[in-house]
Amino acid sequence: MDTKKSMWVLVGYFIIAAWLLGFVIETQAETMKCRVARQVTKEQTIPVSHEEGREFGLQINEGLAFFENGDVANFKSEAIFERTNVPGRGSQAISYIYFTFEDGSSIIIRLEYRQTVDASGKISTKTVGEIVKGTRRYEGIKGTFSSTGKRLPPIKGEADKYIADATLTYTLPPK
Repeated sequence: MDTKKSMWVLVGYFIIAAWLLGFVIETQAETMKCRVARQVTKEQTIPVSHEEGREFGLQINEGLAFFENGDVANFKSEAIFERTNVPGRGSQAISYIYFTFEDGSSIIIRLEYRQTVDASGKISTKTVGEIVKGTRRYEGIKGTFSSTGKRLPPIKGEADKYIADATLTYTLPPK
């Protein structure tokens, strides 16, 4: 009788250990890093009445994302923002970004970002976001997004251009 009970206890331990191991394996996050080069392709703004240089707006950006593994993706973002170019004051936005890869796979991210302007007028950005959806090879993706970037020196008559280094930390469901 004791041997039978010991056997069932041992089997129970193996089941629990297998379940925990499966849980640990499933939740191990991976990272993808990329450099994004983008430019403003459409923008509409309205001034904020009480403060010179502050505005609300809508903006679309397009460009390319170059991933460390060699993948290149089309990049698009759609943002609602509050912006100022006054040194020492920040700008903020809520945005959705879309990475679309050559094989048709995609990753969609909702993010919030802040821009700062230093005394010389140099703009830098920091973003944090959540991966909300993926398609094809990224179906079921979950995770986070972060990046830091800067605006390239403006050229009169041309759209603003930005460059950013981004990290996606994610998990995919088991196949």
